[in-house]
Amino acid sequence: MVEIGLADYFGMAEAMGIIGTMFVVLYFSRKQTQKLSEDIETKVLNDLAQRMHALHEILVERPELIKVVEKVNVNSPEVAYAYDILFTFAHVFHMRQRKVLSDNEWTGWLRWMKSSFQHGEIMQIWQNTIEMEKWFDPDFQEFVDKQLIPATE
Repeated sequence: MVEIGLADYFGMAEAMGIIGTMFVVLYFSRKQTQKLSEDIETKVLNDLAQRMHALHEILVERPELIKVVEKVNVNSPEVAYAYDILFTFAHVFHMRQRKVLSDNEWTGWLRWMKSSFQHGEIMQIWQNTIEMEKWFDPDFQEFVDKQLIPATE
């Protein structure tokens, strides 16, 4: 029969401790890698949103340039500004989908979006002036049609 001494028990405990530590490090490094990946994706989306906003600033200053991307008969700064507002709303919506916004931040944005559709002309622009399916993804379009427009009607 093989006898295991006290030193052998300590050696096995040490090995199990090292293996356990490796699993803990692996677990937390995977979580950190996932979080880093989400942060990078969010930064990319924010960079794209800033670029889109810069393009909209040009359209607000020179609304006649809208015809470069859309043959609309409307040559007004209101339509250009509506594009900018709607793209901002879409960006906020996507940040909410990615769980970047807290519930409190989302509630504030949602109130602002609903108020804009209730009291401003953005709903008429959304429904009558521009074809939204060309410019916004289906999830955002469904959100507007089901959450923002019914609140005003």
